[in-house]
Amino acid sequence: MHEEARHKARALRKPLDPITHGIAGALIGKGFFSEREGKIATFAAALGAVFPDVDFFAIVWSEIFSDDRLATVKLHRGFTHSFFGLPLFALVLAWLTRWYCRRRNWRAPSFWTLTLIYGVGIASHILFDSATSYGTRIWNPFSADRVAWDFVFIIDFVFTAIVLLPQVAAWVFSDRESGAVRGGAMWLLFNVSAAGVWWVARWFGFPFHAWILLVIAAVLAGIFLLPLVGDRGFRISRGRWCRAGLYALVVYLALCAWAHHFAMERVRDYASRNHLDVILLGAIPSPPSFLEWSGKIRTADGIYQSRIDLRDSRVAAFQFLPDSPPDAFTAEALKNPDVQVYLWFARFPVMHSRAVGDLHLVEFGDSRFSEPGQRMPAPFRFRLLFDANGKLIEEDWAEGMAGIRRNKSRMPASETKP
Repeated sequence: MHEEARHKARALRKPLDPITHGIAGALIGKGFFSEREGKIATFAAALGAVFPDVDFFAIVWSEIFSDDRLATVKLHRGFTHSFFGLPLFALVLAWLTRWYCRRRNWRAPSFWTLTLIYGVGIASHILFDSATSYGTRIWNPFSADRVAWDFVFIIDFVFTAIVLLPQVAAWVFSDRESGAVRGGAMWLLFNVSAAGVWWVARWFGFPFHAWILLVIAAVLAGIFLLPLVGDRGFRISRGRWCRAGLYALVVYLALCAWAHHFAMERVRDYASRNHLDVILLGAIPSPPSFLEWSGKIRTADGIYQSRIDLRDSRVAAFQFLPDSPPDAFTAEALKNPDVQVYLWFARFPVMHSRAVGDLHLVEFGDSRFSEPGQRMPAPFRFRLLFDANGKLIEEDWAEGMAGIRRNKSRMPASETKP
């Protein structure tokens, strides 16, 4: 029972990225479909944009009832995030929506229009996920390759703000009588939210200069307060607000792609000047700015990584994270089927092997999710615990490893440090 509860709790700690997808879908629906097709069009675009993450339920089921520790890696961003699955899901969702609307006697777009709207919503989810560094199997089931353009961080507050603010602005300027009150309240609310993000970012070790808050305050004033002058904001339709937001999002993603190109150039330059035997290069987005990146170089012996600030012309200093030398425990770990799955998922894996009391620990981490100066432990670390004879005792994600905690409790404090 304890094991089941532990896996259930871990399964429920998945990121809430469907929220941003849903907001983006609503932006698309309001900007391009709802003026002609009505509210159901907005609902369909938002639901389509969220739908691919329905694989969450398969992950929870697998982790709780099948004790599959790697369910997230195996199942997330698979067929529901595939362009081959897109038309099937769009057709089914359109049919279900039409069926329900007929039962409720609601006005709804035609079947094929609904299919198009759902398809656009699902496609937005697939494309936006592909822009992150996690990786998306867009050609599943015919290819297991993960597409990851590395343009934006997995949770990007700028991205979320761009898709959210136009919709809030449209609401603010939909009523002349309360527009000024709404505008002032939203300006204050989003400034407080920005200050909260600033504090969280600094606590996690990501550079976020305080003057950025002044820039954000000015931008928010331009959205919520400036259009009050001369009642300009009230002459802009909701559709125009939302289309402007989508165009701004395209510009932002283009800027991220441009920045990624120059960050990759710095990584390639370092590898070339130091004559590294490169297996894989990468520039991973680092919050909160699209000008800050984490350079990664995978070699046969380990990972070189560095924080890269494109505003700084100085050559970045790379840190080397070596793999542990091969031994009997690492050899046994590499033969483990779950480790093989993990290594298929990890793009920049690092392997560490060490004794823990009378046991031996082999840990695999993906440095794609860590960088120098990060305060919190990196996610997606997979551990195997062996006895002195090389027999596997336990395998699990780092936060779920019960055996290592029990063993550490019997050790002197000086021996429990990582």
